[in-house]
Amino acid sequence: MKTIAIVGAGSGLGLSIAKKFGKNGFQVALIARNEEKLNDLVAELKQTQIEATAFKADIMDKAQIRSAFTAIKEKYGFIDVLEYSPIPGVENLAGTLAVNEENALYQFRFNVLGAISSISEVLPAMLEKNTGALLFTTGGSSIHPTPMMGNVGIAMAGLRNYILNLNNELSDKGIYAGHIGIGVWMQEGSDVQDKIADIWYDMYTKRDRAEEYISEDKIKSDI
Repeated sequence: MKTIAIVGAGSGLGLSIAKKFGKNGFQVALIARNEEKLNDLVAELKQTQIEATAFKADIMDKAQIRSAFTAIKEKYGFIDVLEYSPIPGVENLAGTLAVNEENALYQFRFNVLGAISSISEVLPAMLEKNTGALLFTTGGSSIHPTPMMGNVGIAMAGLRNYILNLNNELSDKGIYAGHIGIGVWMQEGSDVQDKIADIWYDMYTKRDRAEEYISEDKIKSDI
């Protein structure tokens, strides 16, 4: 059975991705800071016969990330897919004119360094086996500049650049790297998260494109 590790797992998109991959033969490792919420997600997944385990870690802490991935490997072995989609808190957002060194650095650590730390835990084994996938979900400001997301956009655009470069470097080594930028609000109880999870699985299986931008029109087209 294959394994997907979801970093920044929550009750929205993370859960939808877990269900989509789980229903297609994956066991699921969920990584986030809130252990109680993670355990609730595991219980919900197991009700649908999906094997899942929670691993507590703060993505701002490299040692905690390493510990979580070590535990995943001990339980499940090789990690076939890494999906990275933590959501920055509203209290840490800064508009363009409010960007300063501190809030820009925070978002860089949150979005970019957390991703790099996670990649370093799975990529060596993927290169050794010539297989694997690295999936990164960001906000729409990674592609289309959005003034209200000033500090976040700086970091997410940098992460997007890295992801696309990774795909160029790794595609001939059996490893896929992909990016989805979400330009819509994901309301609780809507089916938007499930549609995005479907897109992710399609991109993962087909590997025919490195990027998708999720707009309102794309969601309304009932993808």
